[in-house]
Amino acid sequence: MGKRRYKDVGIGSFFGQFTYEQAVPRTHFLVHLNQVIDWNVFNDMLIGAYKGLGETGRPPYAPVVLLKMLVIAVMYDLSERQVEDTTNYHLAVKEFVGLAVTEAAPDHSTLSDFRTRLREAAGWDPIASVMDEVLRQAREAGVELGKIQVIDSVHTVADVDNDADRRRQEEGKPPRDRQAQLVHKGKRHQTGPDGKVKVNEVRYLGYKASASLDAATGLITSLKPTGGSAADNKQVPYLLAHDREQGVDAEIYAGDRAYDDTDLHFRLWDNGQCSAFRLNDYRIRESNQHADFWRSIQESEEYQAGEAERYKIERKFGEAKLWHGLGRCRYIGLLNYGIQVFLTALVLNLKRIVLLLAGVPCRGSMRSIQTAVP
Repeated sequence: MGKRRYKDVGIGSFFGQFTYEQAVPRTHFLVHLNQVIDWNVFNDMLIGAYKGLGETGRPPYAPVVLLKMLVIAVMYDLSERQVEDTTNYHLAVKEFVGLAVTEAAPDHSTLSDFRTRLREAAGWDPIASVMDEVLRQAREAGVELGKIQVIDSVHTVADVDNDADRRRQEEGKPPRDRQAQLVHKGKRHQTGPDGKVKVNEVRYLGYKASASLDAATGLITSLKPTGGSAADNKQVPYLLAHDREQGVDAEIYAGDRAYDDTDLHFRLWDNGQCSAFRLNDYRIRESNQHADFWRSIQESEEYQAGEAERYKIERKFGEAKLWHGLGRCRYIGLLNYGIQVFLTALVLNLKRIVLLLAGVPCRGSMRSIQTAVP
């Protein structure tokens, strides 16, 4: 195996760390983010996406430089063009990415090529592995997971103009996003221009991600991207298995009524865990011969403890949509959506880890980059 070499980005020069230490306060969120995570390990994890593996051909940017730029793009909800400019003009970002003050940032096409290489090499698995490693490092640094996990799913609208897409198909062209699935979100009351309230059915093309979240720390431990119409309960076995692989030792799993599946309840009980998936009303009706059993589950301390924590995952999804662009797909196709949602979960976890280990919050907007002290 040849020696890997990467493009020299000048961080060790006079216009490198010394200048940053004078210009960027050491209390900045991004300074702490660089310190609490060992980022260099990701070079070996991601270099497999490069044909020459960094050993032959022109030296590429170190994968971690491009990974950090993608993290910044999601953290501050920037396009790849915008993150190029932001990296060039904001010293805190430039230091975090690992460039000397005088070094130009990789351009947006380099970022796009990097994301394409990752997708073509192994889909969303490389970013999922980064997320797992970040969780491992956090636990090694002292972050302790709790005993309650909360499971839920979040929808993301496909990057499709429905009217334009309909016209495309009427002209015999394929849909813009062939893998996006129709999502039914129920009925909502909407007031029209005439002041009258109408009941409309909310439907759109999109995708879904199912997640398992540790209630004590707010960290996402497992994630599974799917089409928008995938059944929630069918994703749970994967989430449970991945949690076990990550060493998650939860005693209780909570979730809404979509997870009230007898097989899932027994899967947890057989594993010595408690199910706090919210029970549907039919379980405890007098006409149900097993109503007393289900009532005893509903009245248990474990069930009530799980119920009390369910809101935390809804709050996490709200954060992802409000601050990090998860309300709408950045790209086309399931694999690209998977990369987006894993990057988003990675960013959410990084924010929590810096807060837990360093006590420094990230303010979710460009203001936190422009402000010297977070």
